[in-house]
Amino acid sequence: MALTEDHQDMRSNAELIGRDDVNDFEEIFHLVGAIEEDGMHVVEDNCAAMFTWDYEKGARPKLDKLYEKAKKSQWNGSTDLAWDTNVDQEKIAHQAYLDGATGPLANPDLDLSGTPMATWGETEWVEINMQYQNWMLSQFMHGEQGALLCTAKIVETVPWIDAKYYAATQVMDEARHVEVFSRYLDTKLSGHYQMNGHLGLLLDDIVADSRWDMTYLGMQIMVEGLALAAFGFMAQTTPEPLLQQLLRYVMADEARHVAFGVLSLQEIYSDMTHAEIRERQEFAFEAAIRMRDRMQGQEVWDRMGVSPAAAAKIAEQDVTRVDFQSLLFGKIVPNCRKLGLLDAGDGWLREKFTEMGIIQFEHFEDTEAEVQAQAEGSPAERDAAGIL
Repeated sequence: MALTEDHQDMRSNAELIGRDDVNDFEEIFHLVGAIEEDGMHVVEDNCAAMFTWDYEKGARPKLDKLYEKAKKSQWNGSTDLAWDTNVDQEKIAHQAYLDGATGPLANPDLDLSGTPMATWGETEWVEINMQYQNWMLSQFMHGEQGALLCTAKIVETVPWIDAKYYAATQVMDEARHVEVFSRYLDTKLSGHYQMNGHLGLLLDDIVADSRWDMTYLGMQIMVEGLALAAFGFMAQTTPEPLLQQLLRYVMADEARHVAFGVLSLQEIYSDMTHAEIRERQEFAFEAAIRMRDRMQGQEVWDRMGVSPAAAAKIAEQDVTRVDFQSLLFGKIVPNCRKLGLLDAGDGWLREKFTEMGIIQFEHFEDTEAEVQAQAEGSPAERDAAGIL
């Protein structure tokens, strides 16, 4: 991912994402995540730890304000969520089927001829609804572990004490998020999934890059930004009250996390060269493609015995789902605009986001404004007061 200072030329899609056509669905579906035999995944992380001897708290007032808000906003995943709630996943999945939900597909009226799904009945469609929920919550859990690693890395590498202070609160947040998603999967649903292959490639890139601002861009802006939108959609659509509560609490944390990235990167991007900014633009595009591709649910289709070619045939028709996935970038695009990445240089990232069909979100509310509008206190306290 690292380029030379003299890098000025536009890199091709093949160089950035491994294929020329961003919508080559068969290539997208061929990448299925796998778990290593020893149950561990190792990524080389050769970053430099940075001490600072400037301990002045509040030298960066906006970061300091975010830190103070974070200290008041902690909640306990073991005691603040209603874990005694009974969750009947099969009943919920069956009702979703009756309402027209078909797992990874947004449109139940697609032409399924020539695919295994053409012969599916109620049993298979209810099963894929359950599998898709297991898969989606598993990806949330894996992404939160990625955020846990990256935020610990930010504490280590960022040069400002106010950023170290805030990042330390986020480490606690991310540990709590991993805990609650894992517990929900273990005690309320019917199984885990491995990390999606496209998400894994992105997290490997973020963790392996030695530059602290790339950690911010990849995790705080891109991954956390899409997660915030995805949590919001699921919270609005699930009928299950415990999951609604869990997602609302996690979202209250995530909005701060994305704002932390915006506040920190605004300061350094103004001093970067054209070549350095182009690297960040390219990485933002690569991250956007990886996150869009991972939403296709490759591992679910694989477990249900559907080949990549058959899944690709369906995905190419499912324009409704493409539109839905585009909406998940409603948090990312305005934050990239606020950071100046959309139009820096020759507007390369604007062109790429236009190609992806997500540029229309550039004037959505950015996350910093969303955080400023939040009431003080933990989500549990706000929930009890009826203001979350």
